[in-house]
Amino acid sequence: MTRSLDPVVPLAIARLDAEGRLVDAEPRLRALNDRAGGGIGAPLALPGVAAIAALAHRLGIAVSRAAVAADGEEELDLWVRAGPERGGVRLEVSGWRSRPAWRPAGATDRDGDFLRASSDWLWETDAALRLTFLSPEIASHHGFDLRALLGQPLTRLFALARDEAGQLPIHSAIAARARFDGQHAELRGTGRMVRLEARPRSDPAGRFAGFVGAAQLLDPVPDASNEASPSRGSATGGFPRDFGKRLERALRAPLARIIANAESIGAQTEGPIRGDYAAYATDIAAAGRHLLGLVQDLVELHAIDHADFVTTPEAIDLADVARRAAGLFGLQAAEAGVRIQAPEPEVKLPIRAEFRRTLQILVNLIGNAIRYSDRGGTVWVRGERDGDTACVIVADQGKGIAADEQARIFEKFARVDPTEPGGSGLGLYIARRLARAMGGDLTVDSAPGQGARFVLMLPLREGVERPSPPAGAP
Repeated sequence: MTRSLDPVVPLAIARLDAEGRLVDAEPRLRALNDRAGGGIGAPLALPGVAAIAALAHRLGIAVSRAAVAADGEEELDLWVRAGPERGGVRLEVSGWRSRPAWRPAGATDRDGDFLRASSDWLWETDAALRLTFLSPEIASHHGFDLRALLGQPLTRLFALARDEAGQLPIHSAIAARARFDGQHAELRGTGRMVRLEARPRSDPAGRFAGFVGAAQLLDPVPDASNEASPSRGSATGGFPRDFGKRLERALRAPLARIIANAESIGAQTEGPIRGDYAAYATDIAAAGRHLLGLVQDLVELHAIDHADFVTTPEAIDLADVARRAAGLFGLQAAEAGVRIQAPEPEVKLPIRAEFRRTLQILVNLIGNAIRYSDRGGTVWVRGERDGDTACVIVADQGKGIAADEQARIFEKFARVDPTEPGGSGLGLYIARRLARAMGGDLTVDSAPGQGARFVLMLPLREGVERPSPPAGAP
């Protein structure tokens, strides 16, 4: 559906540095750039807008032109004014007229997802095989200048290699206006070989309009000793080392759009709708959040299961992290009718561990405790010392865990009762793996009908004195 220009929408202003990296942007433009895969401090991820900014910077004058940006299922017609400012470029973006995006003939959305999942980065060309888009990773990982490459022939970036039959797969695909795969090429100036694949796209009249493609770096053929190395993927079922990043890149943005759109429909922000439709939208948003959590768990699983996985230790207070984790669940606990009792402010447990990973463990434990607590129950989060070990105990008043299930809950995809609502069955496996990676452990003590008591143990920081016993203590 084409929406007319909203006259009350103000200009969206942004600033780029001299290298075309986004310095700041007003919310509307920043959100569009984020959805395109960009971010603050990274090159602008909107090729049409970036090209106008680059032209203004190169000429040293203000330039005003129309641009088109992809936004999910639609395209946005924008009017962009770019001008030099303090060594960089100031952007003023107006228009924001949306229209349905045309689809490549014979292609599906799933094709694009597969390209993302199998690639190190993406590229696009026009009908003349001039580059119209490149993923920012080509600049950050390989040192290429995106602004200089856009508008250049595809062969300026790739030195195409012939196959065993002496053919170039891309040439056959151009002639047939068809998809191609297995085109090997050298990434110019790097000595690295890549494998290219792409699908053709057509304009609204059905004419060939270029390719949407992916590039996958080809590692040297491993020798026998490397082939069995866990760092090459055996620890994760033979998946490539960066499979987790590819999975996240392919699925996070589509799921985020599903959630955002479903929440907007459920909230009836565009006007009233039937009550059952609003409820369906709420269910869709909840399912989307569940899937997004599963994607994150799978990404984490892929990362931590590699033998070379390490954490980054820093001086932190385990009791303080526990208090922060408990604070994150204030609203959720109130809605569930559950009280959280966090460690007292005077409790100190100095350790050396990675703050983010420690918080991740405790968030998982406290979230589980709330999920399995009845209304009116209490979740206790207590900090204490045991010799040279700092401990945080998370205890609930739920139905408990049978003795023969207590080892199994730390296995991958294990759930005591699959019929109950919950996560992916990876949370406790990941939490214990993280605890052990930081020199500690995670244990459980429970009995049916008596709740569960999880204990996170991490070594106290070296040089920390134990508290003196109370006066008169034996």
